[in-house]
Amino acid sequence: MQRVRPRDIVVPGSIANLGPGFDTLGLAVNLYLRLHITNIERDGRGRVRFRFADGPIGGRNRIADGFRALGPLKNAPSMDVLVRTEIPPRGGLGSSAAATVAGLKLRELVDGRRSGDEILAAASRIEGHADNVAPSIFGGMTSCCAAADGTIRVTKWPWPANWRIVVATPHTELATSVSRGTLPRAMAISDAVFNLQHMALLLGALQSANADDFREALQDRMHQPHRARLVPGLRRLLSMRHPDVIGVCLSGAGPSVAAFTTGATDAAERILKQAYRRERIACTVRTVQVHTALRRGSVQEGDA
Repeated sequence: MQRVRPRDIVVPGSIANLGPGFDTLGLAVNLYLRLHITNIERDGRGRVRFRFADGPIGGRNRIADGFRALGPLKNAPSMDVLVRTEIPPRGGLGSSAAATVAGLKLRELVDGRRSGDEILAAASRIEGHADNVAPSIFGGMTSCCAAADGTIRVTKWPWPANWRIVVATPHTELATSVSRGTLPRAMAISDAVFNLQHMALLLGALQSANADDFREALQDRMHQPHRARLVPGLRRLLSMRHPDVIGVCLSGAGPSVAAFTTGATDAAERILKQAYRRERIACTVRTVQVHTALRRGSVQEGDA
């Protein structure tokens, strides 16, 4: 059994879907889930005791799910783990995926490093889809494809250096299962073609840093129109046009909303705040940066 040393584990949150890329696209952002191992007992029992510094997480403990996903442990140490998070739970910013990945990273400290593909496969089985998982593992902008051989193929895409992101998170939670429950079981071929065309345009816009193409590409007919009734103000924000804002999309399953700019973020911040003030809903508006890559040091040395 590998010797466990006190360390910190840091995993970023994410913005998924980005308009037409339902269950496919994801972007890692600098909102982090952090685990700090505060105590290790070499008792061979393999127990993990979590303390949540920012309060109860509600629902399943995905960190524990990730830790147990790679099978039973034998003769493993027990650990006390302090959990801190900047990712709002059930906010559409990848809190569940980040927790799952963190649990898998914690397991690596006990019985050895896995490849990114193995972590991706295990996390995707737990989450049911890979769009949030992939950016939390690999960083940056990713797309995922479930291949015929059962593996998940991940492609990294460039993110234009001068594009900025402003996220508004209403002070209300929206479970992914509830948000998915609004989606139809089938869609018209014309809508499917519309989304395929717009996702292709979006990926091209990222490579060329073409803001006009990206604005058009954010349109979607697969999930946002159906989820809008659960996210006050979303319809108005999606149709909003402003010279200083490229466009807006729902972040993941919601209720967070992301706005993109090519420079100053003042206008985007103001528009988002005004939209939720109009709805009489409290929200947090923050400018985030893209977490471009996870170094091998994403599992960092720390002091117990």
